[in-house]
Amino acid sequence: MCGICGFVGAGHRENLVSMNEALIHRGPDAGGLWHDVQEAVYLGHRRLSIIDLSGGAQPMWTADDALGIVYNGEIYNHLELREELIRNGHHFHTDHSDTEVLLHGYRQWGRELPSRLNGMWAFALYDRKRHEIFISRDRFGKKPLYYSLQNQTFAFASELRALIRHPQIAANVDHKGLKKYFAYGYIPAPSTIYRQIFKLPGGHCLLLKTDVLNFQVSKYWDFVLEPFERVPENPEETWGEELRELLRKAVRRRLMSDVPLGVFLSGGIDSSAITAYAAEATGQTRMKSFCIGFEEASFDETKYARIIAERYNTVHHEEILSMERARELLPEIVGKLDEPMGDSSLMPAYLLCRETRKHVTVALAGDGGDELFAGYDPFRALTMAKWYDRLIPRPVHQAIRLMAAALPSTHRNMSLDFRLKRTLRGLSYPERLWNAVWLGPLDPHDLEALFQEPTDIEEVYAEAIEQWDACKQENLADKTLQFYTKLYLQDDILVKADRASMMNSLEVRAPFLDIELVDFVRKIPHAYKYRHGRTKYILKKALEPVLPREILGRSKKGFSVPIGRWFQEGSLSLSGHEHLPNLYAPYIAEMAAEHRVCKLDNRAFLWNIWLLNSWSIR
Repeated sequence: MCGICGFVGAGHRENLVSMNEALIHRGPDAGGLWHDVQEAVYLGHRRLSIIDLSGGAQPMWTADDALGIVYNGEIYNHLELREELIRNGHHFHTDHSDTEVLLHGYRQWGRELPSRLNGMWAFALYDRKRHEIFISRDRFGKKPLYYSLQNQTFAFASELRALIRHPQIAANVDHKGLKKYFAYGYIPAPSTIYRQIFKLPGGHCLLLKTDVLNFQVSKYWDFVLEPFERVPENPEETWGEELRELLRKAVRRRLMSDVPLGVFLSGGIDSSAITAYAAEATGQTRMKSFCIGFEEASFDETKYARIIAERYNTVHHEEILSMERARELLPEIVGKLDEPMGDSSLMPAYLLCRETRKHVTVALAGDGGDELFAGYDPFRALTMAKWYDRLIPRPVHQAIRLMAAALPSTHRNMSLDFRLKRTLRGLSYPERLWNAVWLGPLDPHDLEALFQEPTDIEEVYAEAIEQWDACKQENLADKTLQFYTKLYLQDDILVKADRASMMNSLEVRAPFLDIELVDFVRKIPHAYKYRHGRTKYILKKALEPVLPREILGRSKKGFSVPIGRWFQEGSLSLSGHEHLPNLYAPYIAEMAAEHRVCKLDNRAFLWNIWLLNSWSIR
């Protein structure tokens, strides 16, 4: 796992050095620089050595110096691709470097290369003869890639903090990006917090002509729900067997490493399954497992993690995130964060990665399981939401919301009042906004109060609307699956995982996002993902031979943090929010006051304000 950067156009080697230094935490083991002054092309790389420790230095070049690459990620099928390339006449100089496979693969297959890869990646490949840089990001965007064309300079980097070190790249906060931050709790690709700086979306490539600085972005893959036309006689048995085998293979692929490896074990279904298959694959070598707990019982899952750790005989490590511990961690986290993100579970994720890195360099995680298998609470609300929307006149919605708002807030994890109020808030808007409003810190009406201007729903929620409309299936469940997999997973969950892990120089791998597994799961009808009131139905049935009942039957907690109580008690404070321009301070003060007296649960909004303020004044 690594960090990459580079630019074409105005600038000097010192600019590249500065950009590369900003990525040291992503690659503390080695750094590499290359530049061609005449062509004005500059490439930088920081390396966290995982595969082929002695032979994978970058930038890496073909023997004829025609193709060069800087690359961040892991290609899990690189050995199979290497064998195929050797049969086609390619000669390798490294022992088992996946980086060299990308170089020869591009020479063999050109721009079709990404479609052949099973892994996570962001790479920039320079073709000197064609005067082109080919940039690609993996299907789900596990590995980040930012780019900008300003002042006759095209620059790219794994993180914004590296990109904006180039003197030609201006970092001006984007008003639209700021609105999206409060609408979603994160900033969906391709937008960023800065004007004229963009994320390359997952499943996309960018081709830059270096001699004229023209570029095109194209999509090479998309997540499409295409249910099987025929359901087998016993789908639980037939599909369950296939799921077990595909997940087993996905875990085994991700055990490929030349450095110590472990697993994140929350005690949930996804991480427990990965732990089970990792323990099976490693045999007599005890797998190391890592867990974060909380002092508040409604947020804590450590007892379930211990059940799995004991069952599969892992070397188990636990840490507790208290308010005092959070206070110590927050300056570290915010100081390293390149873009504000409103997911408060970044705190425990950061602590988990920091403690894990003391023992291993690579960890397997359960990311993707909830999104692919309908594991979130909103799926339970869809049937009720559909009937509510049809039967209750729209003018009555606001009155019902006001009555529900009168219920006192408890600040417990996923409390009934919290879920009810969130559900009713979303139902005040058209279907295509439900998921975004359910999850976001603010709804369109509150955005208007915060910014003191009208909300252009088509612009602010463009990404959610696009995914809703793009889903070929007409039912609410599939459209919700599309939202979670295409937006929430890519721009929240995987961003959190990447930042928390790479801040600590730890590589995290997600077996549930193995392309072979994903291609099978997307064909399972939604009725077998959320069925008879059970989320992740088919996955739970598949794992019955693998996991104990107390794990399969437990309710979902999520990786949540008791920030609601922390703001209510004053452990976290909004003092200093006056530094934020273009936001209406009286509205912020009102939201904080209502939260303190438990009139409303504004935890998500208060956290977003707190983080944005801390990020802006760091």
